Amino acid sequence: MLSWKKLLSPIRTGESPSKSTIDYTRTNFQRDYDRLIFSSPFRRLQNKTQVFPLPGSVFVHNRLTHSLEVSSVGRSLGRSILNLLSPERFECPAQLIADIPTIVSAACLAHDLGNPPFGHSGEDAFRHFFSNHHIPELDSWEASDLLRFEGNANALRLLTHQFRGRRTGGFRLSYATLASIVKYPYPSTLKEKKFGYFKSEADVFNEIASQTGLIQISNGRYCRHPLVYLVEAADDICYQVMDIEDAHKLGILSTSTVTDLYLSFFDDETTSKKKDIRKTLASVNDINERIAYLRAITISKLIEQCSSNFSKSYNQIMSGQPVKPLIDQMEGTSAKAMDEIRKVSVNQVYNHSKVVEIEIAGFTIIGELLDIFTSAVLEPTKPISKKALRLIPEQYLAESPDNYSKVMAVVDYISGMTDIYALETYQLFKGIKLPSL
Repeated sequence: MLSWKKLLSPIRTGESPSKSTIDYTRTNFQRDYDRLIFSSPFRRLQNKTQVFPLPGSVFVHNRLTHSLEVSSVGRSLGRSILNLLSPERFECPAQLIADIPTIVSAACLAHDLGNPPFGHSGEDAFRHFFSNHHIPELDSWEASDLLRFEGNANALRLLTHQFRGRRTGGFRLSYATLASIVKYPYPSTLKEKKFGYFKSEADVFNEIASQTGLIQISNGRYCRHPLVYLVEAADDICYQVMDIEDAHKLGILSTSTVTDLYLSFFDDETTSKKKDIRKTLASVNDINERIAYLRAITISKLIEQCSSNFSKSYNQIMSGQPVKPLIDQMEGTSAKAMDEIRKVSVNQVYNHSKVVEIEIAGFTIIGELLDIFTSAVLEPTKPISKKALRLIPEQYLAESPDNYSKVMAVVDYISGMTDIYALETYQLFKGIKLPSL
């Protein structure tokens, strides 16, 4: 069985355990949250696409606002399970248990840090490039990491890798927070749909697993940290529900369609509850405010149900058994309503022309940048390579001579770009835009 005493380890990567004494005034987990909020990679999320192109006159979600909202929902989920589960079930100091909402909230802040520019098409662009460009002198694990590039694994690398000139341990987050981020606790070599860490982070992942007491299920595969289920649920709730609201703001979905989608979550409520909802809607004239109200009560209901599902699955989770995502455990009215939102999202939102256009542009831009900078690190004596290498910040330059480290340095650089910086760098190399003096 998993133990909360180990699962909630406040020890940090890169620090000795003696420095990780518990301070209940401002705990290590609160420091994790603050370090993420004040970090440059987190700030850069404001200029990374979530689903829709970055806004003009209508402001929709980017990766930063999405992460902040996921963090808020994650905190609520953490508080909810503390109310649902009796303190005796944790068998852990009360002060440590009280920080569970903070751990979940911090992990939610970090969950998208490894995603490249231009949304999910950015990840596809990495995979496509390495599938069509042979990198010499790689072993099978290294090749698999590149061929199956994964934003989740890249987040762990960003948070723990010692970049040139930086301290050991990366962000030096607690093991508990880091473990709560790893949705897929196994390497790329297992050939699952997704994976949680690159070969370069194998040692640090093993440290995380050891320090938090994760159970090894098979060779290379570990159980999830229990709080991963809450981080995952917070992300699922936000992107499913918020994308519908964004689509409404952009005129992709009608007010009646979005209203019906949100209201369908309450078909099984009492007549009194339905009457209260209708009464509130009738008292608000602003259309966007009405949609915001429906979105808010929908999220509240999903938080309640996902928390309940965590409680129901608690024994399985604590024994290291895999369980379905909390949002997929919903039944009845909510399950039906969520299925309908997913169908509408796929058919009318994610395949909308504006979304497809940014995906195509991102795919092309990232592919070209990977071609330029990968060639530069592998063939540094070429004239264009020398110039390209000068553009890469020193922190990303690999000190190791092997090709895997060199290419991973390029992955670090390009995946960390904002949409605008990637576009400007692409235009520079293509001669489309000259640099200003």
